[in-house]
Amino acid sequence: MDYYIKGSDIIVSEPDLDLDETLDCGQAFRWKKVPSDYECTYTGSFVNDSLTVSQTKKGEFIFHDTSEEMFLGKWKDYFDFDTDYSQLKKLFSEDQTLSKACAFAGGIRLLRQDSWECLISFIISQNNNIPRIKGIIDRLCEHYGSTFPDAEKLSAETPDSLAYLRSGFRAKYICDAASRVGTGITDLSAVAAMPIDDARKELKLIKGVGPKVAECVLLFGMHRTEAFPVDVWIKRVLSEYYPDGFPEFASENAGIAQQYLFHYIRNLQSAE
Repeated sequence: MDYYIKGSDIIVSEPDLDLDETLDCGQAFRWKKVPSDYECTYTGSFVNDSLTVSQTKKGEFIFHDTSEEMFLGKWKDYFDFDTDYSQLKKLFSEDQTLSKACAFAGGIRLLRQDSWECLISFIISQNNNIPRIKGIIDRLCEHYGSTFPDAEKLSAETPDSLAYLRSGFRAKYICDAASRVGTGITDLSAVAAMPIDDARKELKLIKGVGPKVAECVLLFGMHRTEAFPVDVWIKRVLSEYYPDGFPEFASENAGIAQQYLFHYIRNLQSAE
């Protein structure tokens, strides 16, 4: 990644990034695509700091109205710019299916999200679609003054008081997560540092957190790249392409590989 400053903007050159593929692939839910004169523009938030970012036809990325200090202190890490995705894709391309997946959607990057926000977001995501997930999270943030509430604030809620979210059965799971994290029963920082199997078990002590949600929180909220969320699409990938198991050489970064495979298999018809 290279960058330079132009007025109040930070201009980034990074060949392994595509905003549509990264911000609209189901790993984060507070980004919205907005009309602009650029190739695409998104507005969103991370830990209650807002950003507008555009992708130009030349393949540059404009971080609008952002100081160098904020870019280096927050957004550089959030977009995982210190990871060499070209090298990862080269490694993954030892496998024929992964090679096709990387070629199809080579601009996907893993966002380094906040573990608490990620936990609540993926509890909300259960048996849900992306527009509805975004709507629930929008209502939650609007209720708290356009900020994502921390665990202490949210622990004061009840399923009844969360009726405005229209989140259905998920409200009681939100309350349990808030209570456990807010009181320190579940320490997300400690979970992030645990051996992966211990971390999975600890997360699944939260009501409503099953195997898939736990893997998503580990991967997207704690950057445990060995975590491997499995949904119906990835089940299909494993069944059709990896009946003898996922390639061992990719296991350390299986979660990043999963992102390429997930995008590829959902669009397989148009990709071939």
